Formats: sequence, C-alpha cells, structure tokens
Amino acid sequence: MNEIEKLQVLLPHWIEHNHGHAAECRKWTTLAAQSKATEDISSHLAAALLAMETVGECLEKALMAAGGAGKERADHHHHHHH
Repeated sequence: MNEIEKLQVLLPHWIEHNHGHAAECRKWTTLAAQSKATEDISSHLAAALLAMETVGECLEKALMAAGGAGKERADHHHHHHH
C-alpha cells in the first residue's frame, strides 16, 4: 500500500473522529452559553468549535485530492471511547 492509499484509509477515520469531537464541543459550547459560564469560556469554546469545523473541511478537501476513500474503508470500522 503506498502513501496515497494509506491516506485514503486514514483520512475518513480522521474526518469521522473530528466530527465526533466537534459534535461534543458544539454541545458544550451551547451548554456554556446557556449556563452562567463566563463569556471567556463560551468564546474560547466557540473558537475551538470553529477551528474543528475548519479542520474537518481541510481533511475533506485532502480526501478529495487523494481520490476519495480507499477500498479498505468499507470494511474498516472502529470507535474510540473518550
């Protein structure tokens, strides 16, 4: 397997992993905004969420540039527990 083929397997995993973190961050950003959290906390979480969304877009573009998900991706599923 060459480097591009490896990236075609790795990138979808990174994208999925990033989506999970962004969803959790989105939840906590909303909770912080609704609670009595300081404006500093809310603004930093919002900035982190924006950065995660930007990372997701960059990873998606890298995957498209690499030719899309590799064949192995269809059979490759695992989940991380945090």
